[in-house]
Amino acid sequence: MERRQHAPLGPRRKAAAASREWLVVPAAGEPRTAEFGKHQIMGMTGLPARDLRVLDPLLSYPSTILGRDRAVVVNLEHVKAIVTADEALVPDPGNPLVRPFLLDLHARLALPDVPRRSPATDRGNETDQSEGNGPAPPDCRAQTIKILPFEFKVLEVCLEYTCKCLETETLALEKEAYPALDELTSKVSTLNLEHVRQIKSRLVGLSGRVQKVRDELEHLLDDDIDMSEMYLTRKLTFQGFRDSLDSPFTDHVDEREEEDCDNETTSGRESSAKPSIEELEMLLEAYFVQVDGTLNKLYNVCSISLYSQLGLA
Repeated sequence: MERRQHAPLGPRRKAAAASREWLVVPAAGEPRTAEFGKHQIMGMTGLPARDLRVLDPLLSYPSTILGRDRAVVVNLEHVKAIVTADEALVPDPGNPLVRPFLLDLHARLALPDVPRRSPATDRGNETDQSEGNGPAPPDCRAQTIKILPFEFKVLEVCLEYTCKCLETETLALEKEAYPALDELTSKVSTLNLEHVRQIKSRLVGLSGRVQKVRDELEHLLDDDIDMSEMYLTRKLTFQGFRDSLDSPFTDHVDEREEEDCDNETTSGRESSAKPSIEELEMLLEAYFVQVDGTLNKLYNVCSISLYSQLGLA
């Protein structure tokens, strides 16, 4: 039996299948556009092919935020990005739906770094002062000041833009729904009833999209390990520290020093059994509350619409 011969792909189709336009936004420097193939992106970010499928515009994936070893994959509505510790990769930057997000991202990254104080440590300092122990030493107070790492700056813009777009759509639909419901109540007609049904259908669709974003944030907030995986800068710093310990100088450490080091490492592992994720947890919690409020607005309008239809249909 002869094997069927397939016509080879033309050069244009090969190029389209092999590469895609990306906007590279570095932590320091000017953004640039470039074309990368799937395997190039995998090599740059360490992501498997299945994670890249989440960003495929031809495939329908729910809102997803994935923390991996060297990158965070963000798929929220029209916002799609791969974020590493030192750059963000945004596919299809020429898409009109993506441009407003890119403007927000550029504006955010252009701002100077603003240190953020850890609330938990602040509460600890206040407790020390109230117990008469005095203020924390200068070096301890310095540890409470943190600058948001690059990956969280980008993630914050992704969440802020997504929540803003969903809230805007909700308010617009809300303004359209209430007058339509009032019109149906005052004058029952096939035209008015159909108008309300169409609005309700759009409300249900928008509610589903908002629900997916809310569920993804809730999933992350419920999993400390997933959140700790998203600390790319911290992992990179720790890896550099480990590499420095592997230098030839460490071969000359005597047995007592090795035992001390082992003890310190063990105690460090025990103390870090629960990863420090407060920074990211606060960020995600803020947008979870926002998107949850948007969802409640939609549910309220949907409920009123349903009652109106049941009473007047």
